[in-house]
Amino acid sequence: MDRGEGQQWNLAPGNIYSKPVKISINPKSPQSFKVSLDQTIPPIEEPKDTKYIKHIKIQSKLLTEFWGRPMYLGAHVLLPEGFEEKKDVKYPLAIFHGHFPSDFDGFRTTPPDENLPNDYNSRFNIFGYEKIVQQEAYDFYKMWTGPNFPRVLAIEIQHACPYYDDSYAINSESIGPYGDAITYELIPYIEKQFRGIGEGWARFTYGGSTGGWEALAVQVKYPDQYNGCYAACPDPIDFRAFTTVNIYEDKNAYYYESEFKPTLKPGHRNYLGQISASLKDMNMRELALGTKSRGGQQWDIWEAVYSPIGKDGYPEPIWDKKSGVINKKVAEYWKENYDLSYILKRDWPKYGDKWRGKIRIYCGDMDNYYLNNAVYLAEEELKNLNNPAYEGEVDYGDRAEHCWNGDHTQPNYISRLRYHRMFIPKWVEDMKKTTPKNKDLTSWRY
Repeated sequence: MDRGEGQQWNLAPGNIYSKPVKISINPKSPQSFKVSLDQTIPPIEEPKDTKYIKHIKIQSKLLTEFWGRPMYLGAHVLLPEGFEEKKDVKYPLAIFHGHFPSDFDGFRTTPPDENLPNDYNSRFNIFGYEKIVQQEAYDFYKMWTGPNFPRVLAIEIQHACPYYDDSYAINSESIGPYGDAITYELIPYIEKQFRGIGEGWARFTYGGSTGGWEALAVQVKYPDQYNGCYAACPDPIDFRAFTTVNIYEDKNAYYYESEFKPTLKPGHRNYLGQISASLKDMNMRELALGTKSRGGQQWDIWEAVYSPIGKDGYPEPIWDKKSGVINKKVAEYWKENYDLSYILKRDWPKYGDKWRGKIRIYCGDMDNYYLNNAVYLAEEELKNLNNPAYEGEVDYGDRAEHCWNGDHTQPNYISRLRYHRMFIPKWVEDMKKTTPKNKDLTSWRY
């Protein structure tokens, strides 16, 4: 179980390891080498509260009942400027989804290195990505505290599960009711503690990659509880393009069918299309890390979240890890429960009025993991919806790789740092079209 490190075994407190030892190998004679596991990873220090950032942790009743042991959810809360002075104001909630955050990412109150040049590309080339992060975090602080930024509560959630650093924020047969726990336990607790408005129209979700999928998924699964999603570079949202696999029609996940020879499917590329790993490579690596969907990496968490429980008590595999042969029965279960594009189309007559105008998706057209392929298919389905029309947005970054989020003004490595500063103001404008009449849209805009 997670011990504050986000379900990363090589960072988990209490795990033992050895100091690196330099050895010389002589292939001409037998040798033995002694390795002493005499080091222990220390406990992780809890982040400290500041004026703007607060940290909370609650025991989830729903997850505790599911797992039969105490299970916790946490969050880092960024308070709006004027929170202490405006004690009669209640605030909307901006929910950022993504991987396990050690603290609130992308916010710092102290200036970065004063020698940084003004030009972003020069900063990157001379000082590297770390300095860019510092500058962007300080720029966000100045915007957040400035006179024109919307006054909202912003949160980043900690919800590591036994399979990954993130639960995917929805209910799962194998992982448990994380969707309900976050939506009905954690979020109301935060809103009560920090004067949130506490109604669905006053919440929205945003994030990239894993967080992009979650942002869309919770909007789909809980149409009354959220008033907009901004899904950047989302994990596959249409399983006809589960990266490079059509789980419904393909027989094998690893190879393209051919009369001449089996051809490996690509798993990772750059913006030029140069392939660095096959899909089989990536899955075999995870199998080496752990069997039964317990490798703790990307393909295994998808399987753990989406699959029904098998006879052995673990998630039923979507395909055989060694051969790549797809289990069509499991694929059908995935379709009915987690194929977001299919679910939107299937349930539009029932929930279309609640989803209208709330779905916005962004993806680079050279996403490293081919995630744009699923976005193309989902966009086609969305555009064909009617009564009502979906009235959302789908946008692509030219030659942009993974984590592009709709920012056409800056390189990809900069735009991925701007989720909070981009999407919070955008939602405040967009919500004017989707919020019920007679709701308070002014008291928190001081």
